[in-house]
Amino acid sequence: MMKWLSRLELRARSKFYISNLMYYIIGGMAVVFLLDMLGFGASNLFYLDMNAVMRGQVWRLVTFIFLPPQTSFIFIIIALYFYYMIGNALESMWGSFRFNLYYLVGMLGAIVSAIISQAIWGMGYADNTFLNMSLFLAFAAMNPNFQIMLMFLIPIKMKWLALFDVALYAWQFITGGWDARIAIVFSLANLILFFGKDAMRMARAEIMTLRRRIRFKSNYRR
Repeated sequence: MMKWLSRLELRARSKFYISNLMYYIIGGMAVVFLLDMLGFGASNLFYLDMNAVMRGQVWRLVTFIFLPPQTSFIFIIIALYFYYMIGNALESMWGSFRFNLYYLVGMLGAIVSAIISQAIWGMGYADNTFLNMSLFLAFAAMNPNFQIMLMFLIPIKMKWLALFDVALYAWQFITGGWDARIAIVFSLANLILFFGKDAMRMARAEIMTLRRRIRFKSNYRR
């Protein structure tokens, strides 16, 4: 982890974070899901819409984090438990302050992408899809061999799920419009900030290892 993060944590001490943050986020998602099921349409009032924000609905700058996955009642329970598990695990590994900071940077990234989208294309929409994905990717980066049962039947390690998701978002980045690209980049800013340096170091190490193997094979054939 970066040295600046340790210095920031020391300065903040124990004042500027929320312990057990995922309890509140998961609880909010569950409430919104239930309200939607009852026909109140809470999600329509909660997603990030910069046009609505400029009309005074400033709560949307925060409430978009409580949007639940659009799925069935059974799978919402599984999804919320999964978010709870990875969020709690990250907070246990990092501490509450760093986990709060990671989530906050992801939130700000989503807001910035909506502001840019509003300024350029007049759209300004965002939800928590990429923000939630950043939690999953952070967990997979720190626990690549953690195994889950996909569809309750297939054992699979987190690193393979993460690679699959990265490939999907890479394809979306390539084939999507600039609004989608901006949303992906800014909403995953926390992942880049926390893991970018380590990822580059690992990539360089892998490239150097590959070069040595190629050089060794070339010399061996001679």
